Amino acid sequence: MASLTFKHVYKKYPGGVTAVSDFTLEVKDKEFLVLVGPSGCGKTTTLRMIAGLEEITEGELFIGDKLVNDIAPKDRDIAMVFQNYALYPHMTVFDNMAFGLKLRKVPKEEIKRRVEEAARILDITHLLDRRPKALSGGQKQRVALGRAIVREPKVFLLDEPLSNLDAKLRAQMRTELTKIHQKVGTTFIYVTHDQIEAMTMATRIVVMKDGLIQQVDTPQNLYDMPANLFVAGFIGTPQMNFIRSRLEANGDDVYLVFANNKLKLPPEKASNPAIKDYIGKEVIAGLRPECIHDEPMYLSSWADAVVTAYVDVTELMGAETYLYLLVEDQEITARVSARSTARSGDTIKVALDLSRLHLFDKDTTKAILH
Repeated sequence: MASLTFKHVYKKYPGGVTAVSDFTLEVKDKEFLVLVGPSGCGKTTTLRMIAGLEEITEGELFIGDKLVNDIAPKDRDIAMVFQNYALYPHMTVFDNMAFGLKLRKVPKEEIKRRVEEAARILDITHLLDRRPKALSGGQKQRVALGRAIVREPKVFLLDEPLSNLDAKLRAQMRTELTKIHQKVGTTFIYVTHDQIEAMTMATRIVVMKDGLIQQVDTPQNLYDMPANLFVAGFIGTPQMNFIRSRLEANGDDVYLVFANNKLKLPPEKASNPAIKDYIGKEVIAGLRPECIHDEPMYLSSWADAVVTAYVDVTELMGAETYLYLLVEDQEITARVSARSTARSGDTIKVALDLSRLHLFDKDTTKAILH
């Protein structure tokens, strides 16, 4: 088993393109770490540097306590699973999984033991005699994972392995991958642009943008305490609402002012010393869709935080409804009960749960308070 340590790692390409900048991170042994971010943010490049498929321009990478910058991919004791599976079509599942071990001259009995053990973990024992063309997408994905598991590597690298699967199978495989990680007990480093995958599987998430780490934390902490506007908007579906606002004070009371609304902040927010420097200034207020309510009980209990909104679009999701609202010129999404009677074209009142308000600096985009 192995930990990984990145020390100020850079990847620069000819022509002055920097794909990864100052990547510094400790990955714990047996951790399920997910790199997430939009296309082109440097997450796959980072994975390829771990694999040795891309050279590190600057900085150091350790696997365990061993510096691996100049060590060949085959000697790094890692296994990589790609999104296209890369199975050999003319070989059976057993031979696909055993191929890497045969190249390493592992004894036949040991190969048989490892393949059968991996097949048992992945529930594909009944597929060992089939060829890839007779497998479904989910089965091929398991075979690709099995081929990695039999090598018993120190680190698993997974590059968007679920992106070719349909929505239902992706949800299933997320659960399966979490179980496999627990059974195998090895370090997993997983790349995806899908923040739902990241939130459901990771022990920690690295959010990247333009080659830079924006924040590293547990899924729940990223959701509850995003470091900046980018992380706040990237993590969570539907994404967090951002409202252009001003902070105003009257004695000890602090108000959030936007459009024609002046909403009184709860005492615990108003007394937070972090907002002292922002009184009288513009800020970005952040509020998750589930913190906006249209039910009468909330409208009466949070009378200090009620606004009038125009219902632009409604989306019934079965268990809940998304309301896409306009408060003057500002767009806001609310996630409300499926029993909501709001319909497109209505003008309604909604209550904002300001106890869960986030505030961000308009210029630096950094979080002021949560």
